[in-house]
Amino acid sequence: MALSFDPTTLPVLGVDDHLPAITPAELKPDALRRRFKAPPTWAPEIVVEHRFSDREPTNASVLVPLVQRDDEVTVLLTQRTDHLHDHPGQISFPGGRAEPEDVDAVATAMREAEEEIGLHARHVEVLGVLPTYTTGTGFVVTPVVALIEPPFSIQVDPFEVAEVFEVPLGFLMSPANHRRHGIEVAGRRREFLSMPWQARSEAARQYFIWGATAAMLRNFYRFLAA
Repeated sequence: MALSFDPTTLPVLGVDDHLPAITPAELKPDALRRRFKAPPTWAPEIVVEHRFSDREPTNASVLVPLVQRDDEVTVLLTQRTDHLHDHPGQISFPGGRAEPEDVDAVATAMREAEEEIGLHARHVEVLGVLPTYTTGTGFVVTPVVALIEPPFSIQVDPFEVAEVFEVPLGFLMSPANHRRHGIEVAGRRREFLSMPWQARSEAARQYFIWGATAAMLRNFYRFLAA
């Protein structure tokens, strides 16, 4: 579903630099394992978007892949191709709608990650799931958080995925990088977060992480900060 506005051109209404960043020690693989094994009492900040589709609610899952690089943990993200009907061209996690053969939300996320980017289950250590997030297009999405053990190969489905890239988890878990935007769409106020990432290897390349992906990352921040 094509947007009626360009989110990259909207003014920044605020930046959440008053909130503390998650410390590097808390983002280490063992610390993340401990957090999911004994989760705190917490509540997600953003749960449901305003609906702008009459589609029946559809269960879906995404994999939140935390790659264990030598110097830091990164988040693997994809850019969707421009011709897709839902969220074309946007940055997302690997994932999609549940199929009848999926036994649970984790199975959906694992299957979709292998279909979209060729990520094999032998590299994936599932840590747990976050609360569902319902998109404006009617998808009830379960984020499945997992550690990814390199080396692994990526083989994208070119119909769905235009690009795969990684962003440091520390950058995404620092609210100083969380920007707020708002716009009136069809007489209704729509507010969203963005987390623009400037790629280190390509000075001119910026990835505009926003919408559902940014909201689920914000909920992950709240989980780690609780």
